[in-house]
Amino acid sequence: MGVRLGIRAKLFLWSLALIGASVLAAEIYLRTALAALLTDGIRDDLLVRAAIVEHEAAALAATAPAPDSAAWDALADDAGRRARARVTFVAADGRVLGDSEVTLPDLARLDNHAGRPEIAAALATGQGASLRWSDTLHTRLMYVALPLRASAPGPAGAATAPAGVVRLATPLTEVDRTVGQLRRILLLGAALALGLALAMSAAAAQLASRSVRALIGVAERMAAGDLATRTRSTGRDEIAALARALDGLAESLSASLGDLRTERDLLGRILTGMQEGVLVLDPDGRVALVNAALREALLLHADAVGRPFLEVLRHAGLKSLLDRARARGEPAADEIDLGGLRPRRLLVRAVPLPGEGGGLVAVLVDVTDLRRLESLRRDFVANVSHELRTPIAAVRSAAETLRGAAANDTAARAGFVEMIERNAERLHRLVEDLLDLSRIEARELRLVGEPTDPAALVEQALAPHRARAAARGLTLDADVAPGVPAFPADRRALEQVLGNLVDNAVKYCQSGARVTVRAVAHEGGARFVVTDNGPGIDARHLPRLFERFYRVDEGRGREQGGTGLGLAIVKHLVEAMGGTVYVESTPGAGTTFTVTVPPLRTERRSAVA
Repeated sequence: MGVRLGIRAKLFLWSLALIGASVLAAEIYLRTALAALLTDGIRDDLLVRAAIVEHEAAALAATAPAPDSAAWDALADDAGRRARARVTFVAADGRVLGDSEVTLPDLARLDNHAGRPEIAAALATGQGASLRWSDTLHTRLMYVALPLRASAPGPAGAATAPAGVVRLATPLTEVDRTVGQLRRILLLGAALALGLALAMSAAAAQLASRSVRALIGVAERMAAGDLATRTRSTGRDEIAALARALDGLAESLSASLGDLRTERDLLGRILTGMQEGVLVLDPDGRVALVNAALREALLLHADAVGRPFLEVLRHAGLKSLLDRARARGEPAADEIDLGGLRPRRLLVRAVPLPGEGGGLVAVLVDVTDLRRLESLRRDFVANVSHELRTPIAAVRSAAETLRGAAANDTAARAGFVEMIERNAERLHRLVEDLLDLSRIEARELRLVGEPTDPAALVEQALAPHRARAAARGLTLDADVAPGVPAFPADRRALEQVLGNLVDNAVKYCQSGARVTVRAVAHEGGARFVVTDNGPGIDARHLPRLFERFYRVDEGRGREQGGTGLGLAIVKHLVEAMGGTVYVESTPGAGTTFTVTVPPLRTERRSAVA
């Protein structure tokens, strides 16, 4: 793992590298330039001195065209002392005639100098110079050479041929010493500059890193969710511009997150308030969202989110519908039945979410009650039609008979008129019961509480049925406990409830049976019990006994002229008064209806249970 460098370390290293590169470039350039400058000066100075030595040697060459080596070597030694340089006389053929740094006996061992660059250049161009290492003196030397001409001129108009070459050489130790001093000066200056630069770069890095660290701290707090923090920068450099951009980003993010929170909260409230269930699956088929309505309807656990769909709800039909919508990339809808503890019928519409590999959203509407109500409506229409068909057919048949065959038969006419009256009464009761039930369900029945004596109420409920009960050989009894106080109740509604229960008992009890209505006080209200010792009701009929048009014995009910709505009206009226009604029965032992009614202290409207 590499070493992480902070901004201060990076700035310091960059400054160090810059200073080092500057010093190196300056050292290379200045050393080269100074060496060239000094070398050129030395060469020019040597050429001047070589011209002086050549002038002196020209006289010797003129007087002694072929002098011996001793004279040339002596002249070389003398000229070398005065010129402060190494002086060498070289013949035109390259033989060394004299050298101030070489003794006379050693001259013969010197190499032929005709091939030396400065010698060849001097003979060819009149001047030569060369910088090289001297194997004789073992040092770096600057060589300059001039052609040596005799003082006496040659024939008129003819150029005088060089008699040889005068060469001067001097060591470049001065140049090396000067360049070394310059290098030391540069290194010292570089060290001072480096120290100053290091201090300045450290200070600059500290200032820059402090601002950057402050920005990093603000950015980290923003990343942690604190979008209220700001840099509050007032500078004009790039870091200040970055800080202002960071503040602007925080403002934008804060506004965007505020809008997202508002939309999220609104969506959450919408999903929570929806009665429809909402299911969202991610691209992997896992549950991404389930609203409260769907969890309640399907009894889902709170940990449903994040789990595969089939782990949450094992239903092949629903899974097939969702897969079909995903595969086709278009909405799919269908009704499905769910079993379990709460059997439901759901209308499901699944819509794929946009984007490649997107998820799926499904809206599930519970239509269980709607379908039940539709079934009830169909049954209600069918039952009403059926109930109306019999009396209407009887009335029409009697009317047609009266118009025809029985028109002149007084005895028959009376029977048919009685039939018309009986069926008309049946129609009237059916219409009245339908209207009462309609008013109750439409909440149009106004219940008004008034002081009601239970004993008087029971007697009034029994009175209309005594004659019919006596004709059928039945006994009607009232059993009201002494001292049962009056209580606020809707007298008319209670009388209708008890009357319907007594009427129902009178219809189905056989001769010799007894029907008893009891009343006792109960929590400020009253409890009424209607008991008979008639044929009783099988247990399988009890759950549906209060449904409209439901009859335990279809044939006998119609024979007795019942509408099939009496017990349904009882149930709705009792519940509208805030009470309860239930039935107990044993086949062959009789039936008991128990009605409990609380006190009705204020006026209220009926409500559908």
